[in-house]
Amino acid sequence: MESGYSYSFPATRGMQAGKPFYIAMCPMRIVPRIFTFDEEDVPPELRAQRKLNYQRIPAIARYLLDKPDGYIFSALTASVDSTVGFDPIANSGPSANLGMLSIPMDATILINDGQHRRAAIEEAVKENPDLGHDNIAVLFFVDEGLKRSQQMFVDLNMYQVRPDPSLITLYNHADQESAVASEIATNCEPFAGLTDLERSSLSKRSNKLFTLSSVKHANRTLLNKGRNDRFTDDEVDLAKRFWAVVGELLPFWKLVKRGELAASTVREEHIFSHGVVLQAMGIVGRYVIGHYPDDWWNRLAPLGAIDWSKSNTALWSGRAIQYGKVTKSKASMVLTVNGIKKQLGLELTPEEGRIEKEYQDERR
Repeated sequence: MESGYSYSFPATRGMQAGKPFYIAMCPMRIVPRIFTFDEEDVPPELRAQRKLNYQRIPAIARYLLDKPDGYIFSALTASVDSTVGFDPIANSGPSANLGMLSIPMDATILINDGQHRRAAIEEAVKENPDLGHDNIAVLFFVDEGLKRSQQMFVDLNMYQVRPDPSLITLYNHADQESAVASEIATNCEPFAGLTDLERSSLSKRSNKLFTLSSVKHANRTLLNKGRNDRFTDDEVDLAKRFWAVVGELLPFWKLVKRGELAASTVREEHIFSHGVVLQAMGIVGRYVIGHYPDDWWNRLAPLGAIDWSKSNTALWSGRAIQYGKVTKSKASMVLTVNGIKKQLGLELTPEEGRIEKEYQDERR
């Protein structure tokens, strides 16, 4: 809230590198008013932040608006270019670092970390003013000049690592698609016990065949879902049945689970556990289920006779394998689908046929 010629916040004082900093609770409704972000009119060498990516803001604002009773926002970090006041509630003891932080109203309060959250808060509060009564934590540092603010940005972001997509999927219980992927990966054959739930790339020594993120994408292609589409119970059951049928037709997965074959050997020598093939299998499954709803499982029977080895260059070279490596490009996805469909005796769609013709022309 405003007090006289200063902004006043209940705050806790701390020390880092011999300098004081303050943690305060700020009502969201005044965040856009008091926090400055130096935008496009300032060149990079004179800025203390990166440019705002406006494409990110709507998604963050929508997160706030869709989960008013369940959102979580981390603290903003800001620097103040002025002397601040701190009035502790006691002169000694633990309470000496609890009190009221006063910041002059004419001071510039510059966002060092969290500019997209700040912009999203502004948009969300416009649409839902009730959010303005919520608080967000703010770390205030006393500014020591532009170089210090720029160094703060580097220090705050240098060691940040975005969580792995598989781990995000595992922990994102609010997202139904992620929850379905986790359920299938942990309880459905052939994925149960063979899916890495934390990493989206497998090390050479990993005893897993799949990643949770690849299972998620494969389910999306199988059920023809967008990122925010809902899954019905029938669709989830259908996905489980489909993958169970596929698992029965590809015995290598069972051999790995029984310990008769190393997962690393299967991944090194075959392609069917790779993400591009799983997604392609989902597309093929969607086609078969849609065209043969009464016996789609029988239409998949030839899967067991396909040579999935990487050495089968006649089938996979230029499709799932480009320049000797399994690749995830859009063209590779379509050509892998085409290769599987041809082995199953299925017709190609017009678009698949066009890409297949280009592929065959290049190989002549």
